[in-house]
Amino acid sequence: VQLQASGGGLVQAGGSLRLSCAASGLRFDDFAFAWFRQAPGKEREGISWKSISDGLTYVADSVKGRFTISSDGAKNTIYLQMNSLKPEDTAIYYCAATIYSGRYIRLDPGKFASWGQGTQVTVSS
Repeated sequence: VQLQASGGGLVQAGGSLRLSCAASGLRFDDFAFAWFRQAPGKEREGISWKSISDGLTYVADSVKGRFTISSDGAKNTIYLQMNSLKPEDTAIYYCAATIYSGRYIRLDPGKFASWGQGTQVTVSS
């Protein structure tokens, strides 16, 4: 399994970014995908996950109403649309994948076996 994250950058507060995570080496429909982020000096934080087969999604309270996870099966790609960005959203964002069992997935990094390389998001005030 290979995950390639992209789309990070520098944006002003209130702006938007869309992150992409291209997946390969797997059967896309068998997996659930997640986005995590890690700010300097802080633990890795789970943002959102989505199962491909049944379309279940979860978004953490910290970003609910601002961030949306989606997928494109034709491109084997997961997206994270980030709106109304705040300086506290500054972090390295990682995509992750795990085989989906049909059950709710706790956003614990240990639950996801495959990781992308991360993409930096910086929000200026």
